[in-house]
Amino acid sequence: VVGALITMAVFHNSHFALLMLATVLIYSIVCLGLNIQFGYVGIVNFAGAAFFGIGSYTAAVLATHTAVPHLLILVIAAIVAALIGSILIYPVLRTRGHYAALVTIAFGILFRNFLEVNDSLGGPQGLKIPSLTIMGWNLSDGIEIAGVELSFYIPYLIIALLLLIATFLVTRNLERSWVGLSMDMVRTDEIAASTFGVNIAHWKIVAFTLGNFVTGLAGALYGMMTAYVAPNNFTFADSFILVSIVILGGIGNIWGAVVAAIILGIVQNSSILFIPSAWQGFLLYAFLFFAIVLFPRGFR
Repeated sequence: VVGALITMAVFHNSHFALLMLATVLIYSIVCLGLNIQFGYVGIVNFAGAAFFGIGSYTAAVLATHTAVPHLLILVIAAIVAALIGSILIYPVLRTRGHYAALVTIAFGILFRNFLEVNDSLGGPQGLKIPSLTIMGWNLSDGIEIAGVELSFYIPYLIIALLLLIATFLVTRNLERSWVGLSMDMVRTDEIAASTFGVNIAHWKIVAFTLGNFVTGLAGALYGMMTAYVAPNNFTFADSFILVSIVILGGIGNIWGAVVAAIILGIVQNSSILFIPSAWQGFLLYAFLFFAIVLFPRGFR
């Protein structure tokens, strides 16, 4: 929180720096959602970018074609992502290990192909999204305080920070509750958990649905912040990076997931380090490789 506030003060009119920070915070929210799935019940979701895209596209359609208040659109987009996830979980429950991961990979690829061939959703060109409006105030209009013009990304940054804090608190309390204990039993040993009367399918459905709700919420906010969505924003490579963040942060470690999201966000936007764009992808995956080799249990 302190770091975000300092960044806002120092880069109050730097659009790129504030956009990068807001994006990192939104990615942190997504990784907390994935951590509920992977770290708590052991479901590896390689369709994280797809559910992120479901939230973005839902927000785009509702904001463009309806008069629903934009804050409510964020919640509706999260619910849509959760509902679709509650359907996908059933074939996942019928598989184990890498087969379950393949189901989520297939869904992510199908989602992107569906977007590319669907002209009503903009096809490969994507869709424009109206900027987030709260009580008649368009957040993209910017702010001016005491004659100082502030970047229009600052309101989005504040909202992303508040959502991250709320998600972090919910996730931490979930981990410390009897619900988190039941989920941890499912992840550790399903046979032993079922012996003690733990409903394996129930807790997997709860974790998968809750994780996708969080991911869809973050996707809706991201779409409204960037004012544009396209299929290329939700690829398997993006899902792979999200899962890598969870692994690098330490499976089940919510603090580590946030730290890893910040580090990878900086590396992914390595143009701020004056590194040529052609080398940025290489740098990202090289960093992931060596980080996972050096920290096999994540940042613990």
